[in-house]
Amino acid sequence: MGKWLITVSTVLVLTAGMAQAAGDAAAGKAKSATCLACHGPDGNSPNPIWPKLAGQHPVYILKQLQAFKSGERKNDLMSPMAMPLEDADMENLAAYFSSQKQVAGVASADKVKLGEKIYRAGNAASGVAPCIGCHGPSGLGNSAAQFPRISGQHAAYAEKALKDFRGKTRTNDAQKMMQGVAAKMSDAEIAAVAQYIQGLH
Repeated sequence: MGKWLITVSTVLVLTAGMAQAAGDAAAGKAKSATCLACHGPDGNSPNPIWPKLAGQHPVYILKQLQAFKSGERKNDLMSPMAMPLEDADMENLAAYFSSQKQVAGVASADKVKLGEKIYRAGNAASGVAPCIGCHGPSGLGNSAAQFPRISGQHAAYAEKALKDFRGKTRTNDAQKMMQGVAAKMSDAEIAAVAQYIQGLH
């Protein structure tokens, strides 16, 4: 646990002075026409396997678009969508989606107890760090450190993301922090914390 806290503290110090993504939300809205089918007109995706972008930190959206374009992060749908985007396009899209209001989700009642335990306290026995350390008590994340907002996110998407980190098919996390956390989580813990996140607001 001490090693994890040192890593988080180091990332926070190194990123505290990072510039925020500066984009034009109106231009981003105009550019978002190709995003609507998956992410919805206001960034609240209708399909739970695709993430909600509404209210997400613009620097985090920008980072992910850049990762899809560079190949650092791969997805059969998103990678080709990001390829033609210019830097300004990505900044504008980030500004637009971050300015939208997220529609809150509801957690599955049978998973809330375990999900809250993992989110707030982790699992000392298996070395799972608590989610609250990076994502905050309300799941709003930390923009300066590029820790995303996860509150209200679709459970299906959050569960897939955690399993992708655990299986190392997604590796664009800072200092491999998410890979390290997810590697120690059981399927039941992942499903429970994903449901808890969905209802967190």
